[in-house]
Amino acid sequence: MTTPTTESSTGTASGRRSWLREHSELGVCVLLLALGVLVLTDALTMDVDITQRGPVGPKTVPVVVGIGLLVIAALLAVDVLRGGRGEAEGGEDIDLSEPADWRTVLLLAGIFLGAAVLIEPAGFPVAGALLFWGATFALGSRRVDRDPLIASVLSLITYVVFDKLLGVPLPGGPLMGVL
Repeated sequence: MTTPTTESSTGTASGRRSWLREHSELGVCVLLLALGVLVLTDALTMDVDITQRGPVGPKTVPVVVGIGLLVIAALLAVDVLRGGRGEAEGGEDIDLSEPADWRTVLLLAGIFLGAAVLIEPAGFPVAGALLFWGATFALGSRRVDRDPLIASVLSLITYVVFDKLLGVPLPGGPLMGVL
């Protein structure tokens, strides 16, 4: 008489892992579902006086986006479970055997966090310019004669469009009186 081996339990675990690999797009469905629930929860708990805003107020767009995210998550999940798979883009030139470029990822994360810290004391135009310039540097551009100028102009245009034209207040920092 032989003793039972753990092959059946190992086979079940590897079968489950292979099923998850084959249906990895379900992770995107879960992410879309969580994002949709978050957007809807935030929109529906927003305090808005309907007499000030009218029938279409600040809740309308987030509710539509949240519902859209939930519908897309459900449709994608049904497609994946029916055997649908995303196809690789024809022009994709990513070599998956190469390791990730963690230096670039960490540089971008550091630049983003630095801009977030600087936005209040230095203002959006300065923090935005450093963010744009730092991102170009992290992604490989070494044109120190051109990149800071483009980043500064792009940051100022963004500031003016949001703060002055759209009425979305952004911290101006030391440039508050100048702009």
